[in-house]
Amino acid sequence: MLENNPGFKIAIADDHALVRGGLGILIKTLHPDTTIVECNSYDKVLRKLEDGPVDLLLIDLLMPGMQSVESIKEICDTWPDLPVVVVSVREETQIIRQVLRVGAVGYIPKTSSPDVTINAIRLVLSGGIYVPPLALEIRGRSEDLLVSENEGSGFGESHSGVVTKNGPLTERQVKVLQLIAEGRSNKDVAEELGLTPGTIKMHLSRIYKALGAKSRTDAVAKFNRLSQEN
Repeated sequence: MLENNPGFKIAIADDHALVRGGLGILIKTLHPDTTIVECNSYDKVLRKLEDGPVDLLLIDLLMPGMQSVESIKEICDTWPDLPVVVVSVREETQIIRQVLRVGAVGYIPKTSSPDVTINAIRLVLSGGIYVPPLALEIRGRSEDLLVSENEGSGFGESHSGVVTKNGPLTERQVKVLQLIAEGRSNKDVAEELGLTPGTIKMHLSRIYKALGAKSRTDAVAKFNRLSQEN
């Protein structure tokens, strides 16, 4: 969880300083050691992401340079390991679904309470997908968003040939496991793959869940058995 991971680096992109500051305060209250990177335009978001990896991007749909869902897709396609969460005033179900389908792992309406916002961020950082309740209720009944936790676990990355009882592992997850099997630390794996240690922790969390593993050694052993079976 976020409270136990002081190494997280979170980018907040919104053209309103009040929103950026408010989100930053919420996250800093939860964990003072989290590094916050602020952007007020789409171009600045791209430059920040090109400068180096971050563990989470919170981004508005409406700010200078943004092309709404198309820009979210561009980010998700270019940085498939990056969890992207949209924070927006728009609450149309169609927009929320489109954002999730192109690769975002969460959508937080700006009308959400501080507690809901923090819980959504915590959920995403632990490997889940946050969908606001308003997007689940259509004409009085719950509908499938066509985005499951397993489908979103690799941030849009292609699947490998290794399939667990909880769904297939992604190619990135397999690479992480292979490096872990070599005895590499999270920091070493992050440097090898051009990611942050926080992102590696998130990959490992998903790997443990998919394999039903309780440790790195257990995960490697179960992965090796599955590889032989597949």
